[in-house]
Amino acid sequence: MVMEYAPGVPLLRPYINQDNEGFWQGVNRQELVFQRCTECGLLVHRPRPMCPRCLSTDREWVRSEGKGVIYSWVNFVYANAAYPGIKVPYSVVVVEMVEGVRIIGNLYDVTPDEVKVGMPVEVVFERIADDLTLPKFKRRIA
Repeated sequence: MVMEYAPGVPLLRPYINQDNEGFWQGVNRQELVFQRCTECGLLVHRPRPMCPRCLSTDREWVRSEGKGVIYSWVNFVYANAAYPGIKVPYSVVVVEMVEGVRIIGNLYDVTPDEVKVGMPVEVVFERIADDLTLPKFKRRIA
């Protein structure tokens, strides 16, 4: 199942600021990167202005292996419960990456009845507009 977008409905776009700009630059290069504190080494996602552990503002971007497992998910199967710009059915997953951080994304090429906790997945990148690429996840053979 590939996500289909409804014509004429505006795409949801990320708000990009100085804290998450490195993440979106990585996505545009088709690389999944996470923010790491250079003081204590904590890896975090969602990007933020300071480390939640040591409060340092010194950060760097490190490349992820792009592999993880589904931690949780929701299937959107009813049009009135989903974003109108995306045709149902589609799945939104929380992926626990091998690096230990969790990230939310759409699941690519998997039907809603196949989604399971612990399913191995890997990141893929989909250009959905000339100026917008999104990280998504697909099933990975373990």
